[in-house]
Amino acid sequence: QLQASGGGLVQAGGSLRLSCAASGRSFSTYVMGWFRQAPGKGREFVAFVTWRGDSTYYADSVKGRFTISRDDAKNTVYLQTNSLKPEDTAVYYCAADGPPFGRATAAYAYDYWGQGTQVTVSS
Repeated sequence: QLQASGGGLVQAGGSLRLSCAASGRSFSTYVMGWFRQAPGKGREFVAFVTWRGDSTYYADSVKGRFTISRDDAKNTVYLQTNSLKPEDTAVYYCAADGPPFGRATAAYAYDYWGQGTQVTVSS
């Protein structure tokens, strides 16, 4: 199970650190990703980190502002969000993709999902 937290209301230009804590099993061999969904829109890829933690990939819309990381000792993945913009407003979901790995930028590839945490950025 995945539990996302850390969302909230922040002014444009602010920062939030989202966390995704895993329980019930180890996700150390899973690709971990973050997606988001704004009202009236589909689920959008944000970032993923490989199971070894040696590579990350970001959507163009967040590149240079967001950083994904993982701490397997704590069974937790993080998303540091900086320089937030109103268009970043969405429910943010963490997800885990186990082997065999699928296309890590696609929601359908992921096996486990957290419940989501709301991020609201005011202008």
